[in-house]
Amino acid sequence: MTKRRQIRFTIIRSLVAICIALLVATLLIFISAGGDSFQEKLQATGEALKQMLIGPLFRMSKKKGTSFELKRLADILAAMIPTIFTGLSVCIMFSANQFNLGAEGGIMLGAFASAMAAIYLPLPAGLHPVVAVLIGGTAVAIVMLLPALLKTKLNVSEMVCSLMLNYIIMYVIKFLMNTYLADKSRGQIMSFPFRETANIPPIVNNTVFSGAKLTWGFVIAIFAVILCGLFMYRSRWGYAIRMIGINQDFAKYSGMKVGSVIVLSQILGGFLAGAGGGIEMLGRYTNFSWSALPGYGWTGITIAILAGNNPYMVPFAAFFMAYLSKGCDLMATYAKVPAQLIDIIQGVIFLFFAAEQFLSGYRQRLVVKSAEEEIAARAKLQKEG
Repeated sequence: MTKRRQIRFTIIRSLVAICIALLVATLLIFISAGGDSFQEKLQATGEALKQMLIGPLFRMSKKKGTSFELKRLADILAAMIPTIFTGLSVCIMFSANQFNLGAEGGIMLGAFASAMAAIYLPLPAGLHPVVAVLIGGTAVAIVMLLPALLKTKLNVSEMVCSLMLNYIIMYVIKFLMNTYLADKSRGQIMSFPFRETANIPPIVNNTVFSGAKLTWGFVIAIFAVILCGLFMYRSRWGYAIRMIGINQDFAKYSGMKVGSVIVLSQILGGFLAGAGGGIEMLGRYTNFSWSALPGYGWTGITIAILAGNNPYMVPFAAFFMAYLSKGCDLMATYAKVPAQLIDIIQGVIFLFFAAEQFLSGYRQRLVVKSAEEEIAARAKLQKEG
């Protein structure tokens, strides 16, 4: 199949999966919508869908009509920051055929390590957030050595190991906060305030961007996307990661150091998740108060699947998920429909992307068409020669 047709197939497959997920969501909205008659439930469903699909960017009012709001767009872009990093993290690890699920615990550990650096390291402004984020990313990269080495040395499932590691990280952080690091003068478990020099400022210092917490972290996230794309498609290490993901045995017999590349993919994935947690923490909060896994890692898995493990597609998938999440929140507020629909939509998308036979017939037709065109082109060249 030609590269253009492969891209077209990936896009169509993604859109069909999303449409099916939205159809399932519509059915569930209709079932849970208020109203006694069919017409009332249909009207309530329409209002809920309007909030979910249009509300994230437009304010709808009966008096003033529908109007675009920059603040809502800024909220969506700000919500993309941590999920871009977890999406990139999962992309790199999944590209090496390593089903490491540690991005969820990784982003929490990165946020915690960066928060501690923001509290206890006296550094000048500008340098302080950079050092804190690097500490967060490095801490997670070191922890990700555990599932990576267990996989390469003892063939332990990285999926099970990383999944359990998420909860180990969470409970260790809770223990440290409850026992040693909490500010006892507060009414809830939280750290001491961050130093002002550690804060990541908003891109533009006005009420819209400051209120949305749209910080320079978004610019760093886009820069990370470009770097990851260049690494995956323009470096020999990225090529090795992709080749191992396609066929590990072939990569091994062709001379690639499979174990080293697997370890590298999981270390890089861990660093990205940790850096994302640090940027999210220092850009949005003034204290560390997370008492549970934040959920960004699970969303990152869906984003990586939507992006087809292509780093360049991660921002678009992250925008879609942030848009949908915002829409579900508005739907729950104004249409009284459960916001948990976002989890159902993610689950349906994951189901269809994980199904290898989904649209396999259409893919086969594209392969046959590409082969026929290639044979015809060769026959034409031979005839002319």
